[in-house]
Amino acid sequence: QLGRLEQECSPLRNRLWHRSYCPRTHIILTDNSSLPDTHQMLRQTCADFAEKELAPLAWTTDKKHLYPTEQVRKMGDLGLMAIDQKEEYGGAGLDSLAYAVAMEEISRGCATAGVIMSAHNSLYLGPIKYWGSEQQLQKYVLPFSTGEKVGCFALSEPGNGSDAGAASTTARDDGDCWVLNGTKSWITNSYEASAAVVFATTDKSKKHKGISAFIVPMPTEGLSLGKKEDKLGIRGSSTANLIFDDCKIPKENLVGESGFGFKIAMSTLDAGRIGIASQALGIAQASLDCAIAYADDRKAFGAPISKLQSIQFKLSDMALKIESARLLTWRAAKLKDAGMNFTKEAAMAKLAASETATFASHQAIQILGGMGFVSDMPAERHYRDARITEIYEGTSEIQRLVIAGRLLAEYRK
Repeated sequence: QLGRLEQECSPLRNRLWHRSYCPRTHIILTDNSSLPDTHQMLRQTCADFAEKELAPLAWTTDKKHLYPTEQVRKMGDLGLMAIDQKEEYGGAGLDSLAYAVAMEEISRGCATAGVIMSAHNSLYLGPIKYWGSEQQLQKYVLPFSTGEKVGCFALSEPGNGSDAGAASTTARDDGDCWVLNGTKSWITNSYEASAAVVFATTDKSKKHKGISAFIVPMPTEGLSLGKKEDKLGIRGSSTANLIFDDCKIPKENLVGESGFGFKIAMSTLDAGRIGIASQALGIAQASLDCAIAYADDRKAFGAPISKLQSIQFKLSDMALKIESARLLTWRAAKLKDAGMNFTKEAAMAKLAASETATFASHQAIQILGGMGFVSDMPAERHYRDARITEIYEGTSEIQRLVIAGRLLAEYRK
């Protein structure tokens, strides 16, 4: 039965992919003229790469839980694995808007590739870029710009969830080194990472002001990995615990100053939310592309179902939410590039885009009907991939708290 299902579904899956991943559909939905020429060219380059290199392998990547090693290297060749880093450190020297544009197109082709790129750029390279020493930039950014090496970000713990200030992992000053003990959880890129930015408590009496950030090379003595999590979506990326047991690292691996870790983490997450918003947009757009292609192809009552008003309403609602979330995301990126505060706007973008991804992928399955429920079809994968975007780098509930806090502060000035 499984063999017969594979034979029946695969041709339809392939046909649907070829029709849904079409730049023509994407251009109709978004006015590229609002982007600078450089960003328009970047967008097309990433769309072409995703169409040729990522989308054809996305089903296998998900089904077999495969890390897309070769594709990540090629993303490095395109400059995407250090997109907003300075050229002197191997980066592409582009801005946050370019990052958002590229992230969306990469994630539209494969959400797994998107989260690998996001965790590496935003969470690992980001704090070193803004807070690292020259020595750290040379050692932990420059070799990580090509896609050959990736990094990870270790903030969450089994017991603290969204309470980033409750870090129970400790770092003890042992004279010529720091000694780390504790466990970090839900770490993206954990099994492939060559280094991690880790947050640990250096002074418990100061609570969140006693947290510091460190660069930990991987592998290193005293650091072990937990089992790979078997996840609902983005299954080609590894997620596991980092377990520190008297893990010694050099004193110079402290990022910034001691006690600055919480500030570094919060500023990093602000920027990271632009990346996750863009990933969510890519998933949402892929869902809409898939739904349009199927609705035009599937006939019922003597005509394509795209002629039905009920289907048209779903498509229009999907497009409206995607376009709205995209503009919010681009606004947050532009504020960051202008050196302005973007905390509220990044939270708005992440909230809107992640909930749009869940909505659009749900509607795509509804439009495909039974075919949307089959695991061999892309709509089902988009639905599973979308769900995590409402959780990591701050749940939707946390985003609402961030937005409300900033909003009330603005009104009380």
